[in-house]
Amino acid sequence: MGGVESSSKNPGDLQLQEKAWNAVCPLVAKLKRFYEFSLRLENALRSLLEALTSPPYAPMQHLEREQALAKQFAEILHFTLSFDELKMTNPAIQNDFSYYRRTISRNRLNNQQLEAENEVNNEMANRMSLFYAEATPMLKTLSNATTKFVSENKTLPIEDTTDCLSTMACVCRVMLETPEYRCRFTNTDTMLFCMRVMVGVIILYDHVHPVGAFAKTSKIDMKGCIKVLKEQPSNSVEGLLNALRYTTRHLNDDSTSKQIRALLQ
Repeated sequence: MGGVESSSKNPGDLQLQEKAWNAVCPLVAKLKRFYEFSLRLENALRSLLEALTSPPYAPMQHLEREQALAKQFAEILHFTLSFDELKMTNPAIQNDFSYYRRTISRNRLNNQQLEAENEVNNEMANRMSLFYAEATPMLKTLSNATTKFVSENKTLPIEDTTDCLSTMACVCRVMLETPEYRCRFTNTDTMLFCMRVMVGVIILYDHVHPVGAFAKTSKIDMKGCIKVLKEQPSNSVEGLLNALRYTTRHLNDDSTSKQIRALLQ
């Protein structure tokens, strides 16, 4: 995306405006599809949390009994972290979308533009704007969904949810730091998958656990998780370390040790 902003500096050049409009419409349609997909992911995540935390089984039993569901949960987190990494490194997305919104609000629309407005009308554009304004929009959607799941299921102990997340983080960390497991990874994509899932569940845990993932009482070995990430090439993990730095809730709490903060600096 990108390159459409220049036309707004030449309002008299209708041909250039039309060219920019024709370029931006398919991009906005694509952004709409991803926004709608985030709503589907939100529903899917809540269904998976329900299945993986329901009594009478403990989180580890659930993950062993329902491996296909756990894998699906992991796939969602992998996609989420991948999408957000791309979004964070692509500021043109918001520039192009701002141009689109300014153009449809001018009320000087030809028929083609009216058709496009039906594709993404003003109300939809407002919702999409809030979504893409987030640094990590997909992760924010999943964090909100997890928080909502916990608040709506008051009879379910919060530990059932947080233990499920911390268990998944632990499984990923052990797979990444144990040579006999790691040597089975056939390519770097599998490593990246494990790292993204680990970071994803840490962030969800940090959003729903009362004291978060960084406190001494946390069931997640944060030092171990960060150490594993920092052992990888920086170009493959910088986005994940940034997600831990900027999308968690409790990193800057007094209960977070100086050592953990130093590791993430």
